[in-house]
Amino acid sequence: MYEYEYQQLRAADLLRRADHERQVREAARARRAAGREAAESSTEHESHSRRLRRLRSARTA
Repeated sequence: MYEYEYQQLRAADLLRRADHERQVREAARARRAAGREAAESSTEHESHSRRLRRLRSARTA
């Protein structure tokens, strides 16, 4: 009888953990999407500010 109860508790715990991990992934995905949207809206006005400048002289061999 204890094995069955233990299995039920373990299954419920695994479901809770999986749900929590899913929520964490969704929150991280939403944060990344919000960051991308903010970066896109800010780069519309400052399109050249984040680009790295190239060296004027060529690299030596």
